[in-house]
Amino acid sequence: MEQVKLVIFDCDGVMFDSRRANEAYYNHILAQFKKPRMNSEQCNYVHMHTAEQSVAYLFRDDPRLKEALTYRRQISYLPFIPMMEMEPHLIGFLKYLRPTYKTAISTNRSDTMDRVLTHHRLDAYFDFVVSCLDVKRPKPDPESLVRILDHFDLSPGEAIYIGDSEIDGLAAKAAGIPLVAYKNRALSAAYHVEHFKEIEDLLERSRTIR
Repeated sequence: MEQVKLVIFDCDGVMFDSRRANEAYYNHILAQFKKPRMNSEQCNYVHMHTAEQSVAYLFRDDPRLKEALTYRRQISYLPFIPMMEMEPHLIGFLKYLRPTYKTAISTNRSDTMDRVLTHHRLDAYFDFVVSCLDVKRPKPDPESLVRILDHFDLSPGEAIYIGDSEIDGLAAKAAGIPLVAYKNRALSAAYHVEHFKEIEDLLERSRTIR
């Protein structure tokens, strides 16, 4: 591991267990159009993709797709934010990182990301946030990660990306950033961890070696 100066987080599945919130949100949209609740395959899809992509996927064979997309833009995600469960020791890890490391988020969330951070009082812990609204090509394209590197004027080897999904893995690989796979041993990654303390240990060992 090179000397790390930047730690980039995915949101869903890394900072938060947001499955319950996402399921409730998309099931609400489906119910509005009298469609059945999501199955496990659909749940996995919406957990990784943008809101627009997720609604398009759920309504891909439905002539009301345009109506569903419009409805999605009209409803608020705010009632679902309290259902997001913060990952254990996240705040402790963020406090550990400050001020030695720069911190950023690369997420496929859209206009909900700022409200998630504000609700959970995390906005002060991050230097830069890139959502799918800030790029032309969301993950798995590396555009959001490259934009973060450019913002801090750092090389890929000076960063790590903490992600939990195949989409995160593809984006990290394309950007050349070492992936720290969070609670997902199936991912091809530079490191696999089950909790944030393990990442602290990785960073401490890297600093000690130098």
